[in-house]
Amino acid sequence: MSEEKDNQSSFPHLSRRGFFKGSAALLGGALISQIPFETNAYARYGADDTLKVALIGCGGRGTGAAIQALSTQGKVKLVAMADAFRDRLDESATAIGTKFPDKNRFDVPEKNKFVGFDAYKKAIQLADVVILATPPGFRPIHFEEAVNAGKHIFAEKPMATDAPGVRRVLAAAEVAKKKNLKVVVGLQRRYQNAYLETLKRVNDGSIGDIVSAQAYWHNAGVWVRPRKPGQTEMEYQMRNWYYFNWLCGDHILEQHIHNIDVINWAKNAYPVSAQGMGGRQVRNGKDHGEIYDHHYVEFTYADGTIFNSQCRHQPGTMNRVEEVLVGTKGRVTLSGDGKGIVTDLKGNSIYNHRSKNDPDPYQTEHDRLFAAIRNNTPVNDAEYGAKSTMTAILGRNATYSGQVIKWDDALNTQLSIMPEKFAWDAPTPTKPDANGFYPIPTPGVTRVI
Repeated sequence: MSEEKDNQSSFPHLSRRGFFKGSAALLGGALISQIPFETNAYARYGADDTLKVALIGCGGRGTGAAIQALSTQGKVKLVAMADAFRDRLDESATAIGTKFPDKNRFDVPEKNKFVGFDAYKKAIQLADVVILATPPGFRPIHFEEAVNAGKHIFAEKPMATDAPGVRRVLAAAEVAKKKNLKVVVGLQRRYQNAYLETLKRVNDGSIGDIVSAQAYWHNAGVWVRPRKPGQTEMEYQMRNWYYFNWLCGDHILEQHIHNIDVINWAKNAYPVSAQGMGGRQVRNGKDHGEIYDHHYVEFTYADGTIFNSQCRHQPGTMNRVEEVLVGTKGRVTLSGDGKGIVTDLKGNSIYNHRSKNDPDPYQTEHDRLFAAIRNNTPVNDAEYGAKSTMTAILGRNATYSGQVIKWDDALNTQLSIMPEKFAWDAPTPTKPDANGFYPIPTPGVTRVI
């Protein structure tokens, strides 16, 4: 239950202009710097005024998120950890303890270290704030548990790997709103100055109406964890989780969601349909499970805007990670390295973001969450996190099936890709053949809804 760090709110009833104004207000202005908190807000947390944190999922991303949470203003302490694997928990504890040797920030005794599929339940009960950073297949289960327990949440993206999971998250998100819980989702571009400042200009009309968009995540790919002697099929898939859809959702979801979410944010809308193509030409070994190594999707929005989405994991090919918006008056190019460029249709500069002194958005999203908890100000990213998750699943469905897939059909399907039971000897949703290869989604054959 550990997620690695990758290389790196829109609401239907609001206009795009209204949404951006709301975003700026929530973030305290267009430029994010240090987010203050009110010291008199501590009283609601008891005599020791310390926010207690539990980490669920102790991989690279979970460890990084915990360090960022502990780096926020005010008294905060990591008090519990949970993971499916003890070695991952111990590695994470060592890394966090090295960064924070003082028990004022990191104090997880042995009795608060929980291992196994149900470990999350025990850790959640000990905290005020929970960090959910397992492989995304578990996110709906853990998110629902944290909400029901009344905890504030930092949840890594994506929020699910199938439509039933998305619906579960959306239902829990409504409960979180009623309970006044604070929720931040790890789509950190939403907290990055280059994006906030550049998209503010889009909202102000600098490029006119958006008529098309492109998004790219092209690179060599990620790690592989080979099968080891003695592993059950469940353990092997949990260790090598990136290559199995029930755990990861394919890289169009687990990674490319960052870019897809930016286009949804700029449009203040979600696609109504998708069609596309994909496959696996390079990354096609036994340890590469069932996922594709490239996807190309054409998303269509209700107003007719076409969004072309590309993602590829193939060594030796072009690297490109960015988003492009084309409007009736101009063009925008954005990227996670801090680029934010606005030009007119002739290429004349309108805005060029200078990101040299911008804060780290990975840190800013935690600063925002903890300030909101202390000050009782609103933040709940769960709805757009779930809907951008669904957008990526819609794209995956299109490439796997070779069909035009409609949003409503995809969201409302009862088809689940999750296991019926979580145990080391339990059956997995996909199994290898006699030669060790897994069934691969086949356009024209694979059922997705």
